[in-house]
Amino acid sequence: MILNLFIMNFIQKSLKLKKNIRYYKMLFYNRSNRIYYTIKMKIFITGVAGFLGCHLAKKLTKLGHKVSGVDNMIGGEKSNIPKNITFTKGNCENNELMNKLTKGVDIVYHCAATAHEGLSVFSPNFIAKNNYMASTSIITASIINKVKRFVFCSSMARYGNQKTPFTEEMETKPVDPYGIAKVAAEQSLILLGNLNKMEWNIAVPHNIIGPNQKYDDPFRNVVSIFINRNLQGKPAIIYGDGNQQRCFSYIDDVLFSLIKLGLDKKINKHIFNVGPDEEVITIKELADLVANETGYNDKPIFVKDRPQEVKIASCSADKARKILGYNTNTSLKTAIEKTCDYIRDKGVRKFKYNLPIEINNSITPKTWKNKLI
Repeated sequence: MILNLFIMNFIQKSLKLKKNIRYYKMLFYNRSNRIYYTIKMKIFITGVAGFLGCHLAKKLTKLGHKVSGVDNMIGGEKSNIPKNITFTKGNCENNELMNKLTKGVDIVYHCAATAHEGLSVFSPNFIAKNNYMASTSIITASIINKVKRFVFCSSMARYGNQKTPFTEEMETKPVDPYGIAKVAAEQSLILLGNLNKMEWNIAVPHNIIGPNQKYDDPFRNVVSIFINRNLQGKPAIIYGDGNQQRCFSYIDDVLFSLIKLGLDKKINKHIFNVGPDEEVITIKELADLVANETGYNDKPIFVKDRPQEVKIASCSADKARKILGYNTNTSLKTAIEKTCDYIRDKGVRKFKYNLPIEINNSITPKTWKNKLI
């Protein structure tokens, strides 16, 4: 124990990583020896230029691991890519490329997704290719190259319109093509992972917000959309009556659990909801919180409901608290403040309508087909 404490103090002083000391504590001071990898590992992250992927890459490199990653830049930002990783621009559904990039890799974090739940109803082919086909490609490559562990970032779209809070034991009942693609990818991972003796864990993070999130995408990221519009002197646009209920996660609160899913020896073949269940909020209330932070005074604009939108969605974090040590450290108000500060610093942007709308008819939201956001 004394030796372990000495190592911790040495790391804290010599590397000056006080913010990350709990990660080193996890690595060097765990009596049950639950950490699987205490040496430098080769870790591959899909979607590494995206919001979740870039934050995960930064944390893992600070822990001393060798990180590489891929991104097709549909939702990624060049400025998000950490300088001390090996980056490749490419598509996850490219089997040959995935086989090449996962050679010699110990752990894969599959964060890449075209996470457009609402749009998936109108672009099902695009969503299927970039979610299910991309997932099976990277799963296959990981098995071929004998990757030790695969961590899949799923979505609470897996639960659909069930009674809240959603728990991991619930049957999956997705109500849109995005949720269907995520569930299909989960099932493929479980089947192929078990068959080929590849360890796996599935994370179900929900509504993550914070710095580095894409905020010029009109199809997703409601908090960032509200902030970007308000800072341009425009009101929030709300679909339906605004009584939809959600919980939002701050990025830093999610990362610790995700890292444990890759590094913890005894946590294998699990599904975890990762995110808060303390602050359930309506979209109307969310718009008010954002307006208070941005200083915008006008009322939101209400438009027609989006087809297949889940009205009430929140997940129980009990399992993650018990096994992963998950804790919500950042309030929603603080998370919105930090996200707003990031967008202010970067500067507001025009929204980019660069994704296909395959089904354009009378039920397609006018905000999308007429580019009103």
